[in-house]
Amino acid sequence: MWGDMLDVSFLLEQCILLLVSFVANLLSSLAGGGAGLLQLPALIFLGLPFAVALTTHKIASVALGLGASVKHIKTGHVHWSFAAFILAAGLPGVVLGAYWVLAIPELIAQVLLGVLTLALGLYSVFKPTLGVAAVARHRSALGLGVGGCVLFLIGVLNGSLTSGTGLFVTVWLIRWFGFDYKQALAYTMILVGLFWNGAGALTLVWVQAPQWSWLPMLLLGSLLGGYFGAYWAIAKGNHFIKRIFEGLTIIVGVSLLLEAWVC
Repeated sequence: MWGDMLDVSFLLEQCILLLVSFVANLLSSLAGGGAGLLQLPALIFLGLPFAVALTTHKIASVALGLGASVKHIKTGHVHWSFAAFILAAGLPGVVLGAYWVLAIPELIAQVLLGVLTLALGLYSVFKPTLGVAAVARHRSALGLGVGGCVLFLIGVLNGSLTSGTGLFVTVWLIRWFGFDYKQALAYTMILVGLFWNGAGALTLVWVQAPQWSWLPMLLLGSLLGGYFGAYWAIAKGNHFIKRIFEGLTIIVGVSLLLEAWVC
């Protein structure tokens, strides 16, 4: 009898993990980031300590980039020389931030992440034309230098604040380099989702082991969520992506701040 109960409990746990991962990564793939803002708290709620949940989430999030990349690469929106520039600018920051993350007080990280995420959503709301049409700019040496420095700082946030920073990359590519939402989404999902998160995951594994038994369902959910999110984003276009982005950032930003206030 106890064996049957344990089997049912295990299956229920695995189904919940798959559902949480799929929904979180579907929304992330549509909005240009933010999977961890939903998935990481869920893992903690399900019983993992923060450090274990963080490493587990980071590994699973790589599958989001893989699933979304399959669709976005086919669109031809990605110029690989510019992709290499984003990687070179951001990856050192990701590794640096990942080494710092476990030393940052969780409440401070949560408040900072909430404020920044809410600000992104409100900024997009009050800029109706933001990301609707692509207008290339700041491609000079100075423009690339400034843009690269900000990408490095976002990389540090990606490693240290654990989640949601793909949203920052999406907005920065739109605001500074003149991408539309669809183009920025492609770069974010491929480079942040796959490579930045991959570097962060490898760094974190050195200091904290993940919950290995949870990873198969989380990886499957991330892969499927990333693929179908990218499919719908490409089909629906910039206005749809912009509304999803704004809704997700505002809701999550307010939720993080309220949770921090209650604590």
